[in-house]
Amino acid sequence: MSGSSAPAPKTLWRAAWDNPVLLLSATTLIWAANSVASRMAVGQIGPMTLTCGRWALALGPIAYAARATLRRDFEAMRRRWLYVAAMGALGFTGFNALFYVAAHRTGALNLSIIQGSIPAFVLIGARFVLGAEVGALQALGALATMVGVAAIASQGDLSRLVGLAFNSGDLMVLIACFLYAGYTIGLRYRPRVSGLGLLAGMALAAFLTSTPLLGWEVAAGDFVWPTGEGLLLLLFTALGPAFVSQVFYIRGVELIGPGRAGVFVNLVPAFGALMAVVLLGEPFAAYHVVALVLVVGGIALAQRGPSPRPAAR
Repeated sequence: MSGSSAPAPKTLWRAAWDNPVLLLSATTLIWAANSVASRMAVGQIGPMTLTCGRWALALGPIAYAARATLRRDFEAMRRRWLYVAAMGALGFTGFNALFYVAAHRTGALNLSIIQGSIPAFVLIGARFVLGAEVGALQALGALATMVGVAAIASQGDLSRLVGLAFNSGDLMVLIACFLYAGYTIGLRYRPRVSGLGLLAGMALAAFLTSTPLLGWEVAAGDFVWPTGEGLLLLLFTALGPAFVSQVFYIRGVELIGPGRAGVFVNLVPAFGALMAVVLLGEPFAAYHVVALVLVVGGIALAQRGPSPRPAAR
């Protein structure tokens, strides 16, 4: 045998960490569960309490996971503090506050399917903000997604679509998705820090910017003392959507870029619809079927096209 040895095979964790399909699929599964949890939280814990509390609880494990690089990352993030604050406020606080309030006005099925609009917003943003070239198949996929979202918002009734008589909760989710698409695109401009270090900075910003919303909820007389179930749901949202899924999503965007990563959000409707029907017993109407086919079909079309490329300068 020669004196040189072959490189050691990747560990299971390392292989998973380098697999964007696995990471982003797991991310969307957790996000779909968040849709169900948000509906289960109605009456168990206030939406702003849930928004602020999840980041308060998540800060500990996030900071611990980032401990190896946080001291080195701090200076770079301090120089870009406005960026970090904006990303945490829009992508974390804004999205979740709107999402949890919307859960009081619409079902988990709608919450899940409408999240499929995020890839369309990301592709549009990649074109106009990043100057990326978007292929015909990707554009068609984005169009199919938006038609599916329109079917949900109008509940399959064309007259509602023409008259813009939408459920306010559905519109809130749509605005939240627009904010998260902006967050996804914004990750392209992240400072040169580790993913965990960036997450720690944005989580702190999310906690600080969500605290006034909690104060507003209390002052308005809408505060709900969390029940036992509410506390369990708070723990889930802190460890799952706020921690694990964000780590996976940042890594996925790092591996394949915001355009392709955003398309994976189309899996949220599929996972979420199944959970909403099985766990919550929500009715599955014909327009849900049409919307789900259109939204999930976008991932097949977009993945067949080339990845969005920055325009030549």
